[in-house]
Amino acid sequence: MRPVRIGNCSGFYGDRIDAAREMVEGGPIDVLTGDYLAELTMLILWKARQKDPSAGYARTFLTQLEHVLGTCLDRGIRIVTNAGGLNPSGLTEQIAELASRLGLAPKVAYLTGDNLVDRLDELQAAGVDLSNLDTGRPLAESGRTAISANAYLGGWGIAECLSHGADIVVCPRVTDASLVVGPAAWWHGWARDDFDALAGAVAAGHVIECGPQATGGNYSHLAEITDRRYPGFPIAEVASDGSSVITKHDDTGGLVSAGTVTAQLLYEIGAPAYPNPDVVAHFDTLALTQEAPHRVRISGCTGTPPPPTLKVALNQLGGYRNTMTLVLTGLDIAERAAYAEQLLFEVLGGREKFAETDVRLLRFDHADADTNVEATAHLRITVKDPDKRKVGRAFSNATMELALGGYAGFHTTTPPTPETAYGVYWPALVPSEHVTQEAVLPDGTRRTIPHTPHTPSQPRESGNSSERVGEFVSGPTERAPLGNVCAARSGDKGGNANVGLWTRTAEEYDWLRAHLTEAKLRELLPEADKLAIQRYELPNLYALNFVVVGLLGEGVASSTRPDPQAKGLGEYLRSRLTDIPTRLLGKR
Repeated sequence: MRPVRIGNCSGFYGDRIDAAREMVEGGPIDVLTGDYLAELTMLILWKARQKDPSAGYARTFLTQLEHVLGTCLDRGIRIVTNAGGLNPSGLTEQIAELASRLGLAPKVAYLTGDNLVDRLDELQAAGVDLSNLDTGRPLAESGRTAISANAYLGGWGIAECLSHGADIVVCPRVTDASLVVGPAAWWHGWARDDFDALAGAVAAGHVIECGPQATGGNYSHLAEITDRRYPGFPIAEVASDGSSVITKHDDTGGLVSAGTVTAQLLYEIGAPAYPNPDVVAHFDTLALTQEAPHRVRISGCTGTPPPPTLKVALNQLGGYRNTMTLVLTGLDIAERAAYAEQLLFEVLGGREKFAETDVRLLRFDHADADTNVEATAHLRITVKDPDKRKVGRAFSNATMELALGGYAGFHTTTPPTPETAYGVYWPALVPSEHVTQEAVLPDGTRRTIPHTPHTPSQPRESGNSSERVGEFVSGPTERAPLGNVCAARSGDKGGNANVGLWTRTAEEYDWLRAHLTEAKLRELLPEADKLAIQRYELPNLYALNFVVVGLLGEGVASSTRPDPQAKGLGEYLRSRLTDIPTRLLGKR
């Protein structure tokens, strides 16, 4: 059986609308996938359902589907998406209405069983404490109301729907990689215990799930991208043994290289043993080969049986928040910021009036600036409270009392703003036997999809990293940015931030592995000084991966950090000066 060509047309809810049409019309594919869900998206979809109970799915998928449905049916292209979100049956109904309007009749199936929000009391009574994976606190101690709770499902339900003739499979909260695992397992007829093949599909799925991030988007080495058109969306050609080639359609922008694929392999992971509901994929065993321009082979990824648990993403109501940003210009910035903070909280009746406050002075100014804006800094003030009246206009209007009675040059970046509700992310585990996944097939019949049993396995050795890299680099050093030697990709994992760094050569990796210890990372990243740090080595990719626990607080919706998803963390780290061997710098 030839490899199955799986193309991605969405990396998040709100991604490029034309990507589906470009993927379908740009060249041959067998399966069109789209990833619309993230932890924050589930909160957004919940808010949509509060206004309209029939909502709760990614509406932009319907626009994309209208562009390509007829062509996909004509060419036999299957469509697999997690755009169902909190309401996969509702999206299925909308697809039927759209198809009828277009005079088409696709066979549509959907999955269900991930939604646990109404079963939380039942699960806790059964002894499932749903402890927070980062803090260890049981859910019962959170003191907050859960508004969504979704278990991450695997790919076997998708495979079941496709095997029963579904043209479109609508998924709820499946893992991002499952959008590739399911079609690949269906296409090649894999068994549940084909763990190495499944692991390879997980790696391919992880690479293409975020769309153009695999084809040059958000890539550190900008100079390598010679085609500066918008990057083409990625395609995974998954072979029967689970190996794959990552590519893109001809005559599209961007770049597919070992570097761009490495960047995405490191994105938002923790340990190299990457657990999914169908398999644990060991990313420290795979190899990358640049076979041709814009064609990178992923091979050798080994797999072991999945864990006996599924990850659950809970979102809780955290309360209300508001932020106002005050602009300071010219001289005495720090003194004026302190004065503004004092005056504002005096007007508000004291800092203790709020459940939480966060004040950050962001310095963009420099002396004798050539333009007015280059002499400015921002004082960013955020308040949170369960009472929305405290943090609404009562807060933002109060900042305007400083307009004539505060520091010289006072102005703000926005007019007074109302409060917004925010959510708190709570990651947990649930034994898989407590989750029943069902496939609703095109003929309306329902089939229970069993979970792959957990069976103990021997740990896989990734090999002695000292055998995979060159000799340790010593000799004279120069003070230079870390990014002169490595690239980076960073992102959020709930309240945690991950940053992966990798080099082009074994010699550079040998130095990076020895130099960038946990202690050195704390030195280069002072924000992490009092936080737990997890450090992992992936010598086959010449890469290190760090997870900074708690850097983003209680998740992106709650974080008061200016970069709440840590997207710029890797590039900040690359900009930091450190002592680098002159020998390595000479190679650049």
